[in-house]
Amino acid sequence: MIYLLDLQNKLDGIRELLLEKLSHPYLLEHVESPFIDDDRLLLLISLLDQYGVNQEQAKNYTVTTMLLQIALDTHEHVRNSQTGEEDDSHKSRQLTVLAGIYFSGLYYKLLSETEDIEMIKQLAAGVKEVNEHKISLYQKEAEAIDKLMDSVKLIESTLLGKVAEHFNASEWHELAANWLFVKRLISEEKKFMQSGRSLVFDVMKKITLPKIDQSSSELSAEQQKYLLTICTRYIEFSMTMIDTALKKLPGMNSLLMDRLKLIAGQHQSMSKKFAEEG
Repeated sequence: MIYLLDLQNKLDGIRELLLEKLSHPYLLEHVESPFIDDDRLLLLISLLDQYGVNQEQAKNYTVTTMLLQIALDTHEHVRNSQTGEEDDSHKSRQLTVLAGIYFSGLYYKLLSETEDIEMIKQLAAGVKEVNEHKISLYQKEAEAIDKLMDSVKLIESTLLGKVAEHFNASEWHELAANWLFVKRLISEEKKFMQSGRSLVFDVMKKITLPKIDQSSSELSAEQQKYLLTICTRYIEFSMTMIDTALKKLPGMNSLLMDRLKLIAGQHQSMSKKFAEEG
């Protein structure tokens, strides 16, 4: 109980530190507040805790990795204007780009202070890899579902995977990669079921249904079911991979296990909803 309270205090403390560093009054007035993924944060803290990294170093690794992830995620919010308010939209896009650069700058400043050259190299390589796969995803370059899903998984988990790799923690890498991949697919599945569109499902549609009008979101019930079935197959396979990784990581903390159960419940809820509607 004392250990879990300590872990929760670490989680709350680092989250508060991130919010403090991300608080730039002018940027926050004009762009969306940066999103802090608590699951990613919990995975990083749990990994470093299990490997006995001292508290100060663990804090630096966690904060710098999260800042870099937030910078990458912030750049994803840059979109072409869909309204007539071109001036305001252009300014918003510029500020969103600057916000991402600002968050990246915070990361480089903090990481340089750790003087861990190897970690700097690892994360820099991770950024390059993530950006390459994001370009492929947004340009819908994937020609096979497996290639698409590999890109999505790498986009979600590469940075955390680089931290795991730094500590030779292959089981943690496997756990985190599949966990974050499942979360992303559940999010894409939800968007698709609500609106008929999502980035990942649009690419899936292009690959598996090439003869239909790709500019239209209209799909038959059978086509929607087909795409959702593919997504479900990847989610359920990754859930089995998570179970396999957990067996190699005995003594996992209950905070992390509770989050995993919640995510599994979200998937079951989405599957039930789809079955009821179609």
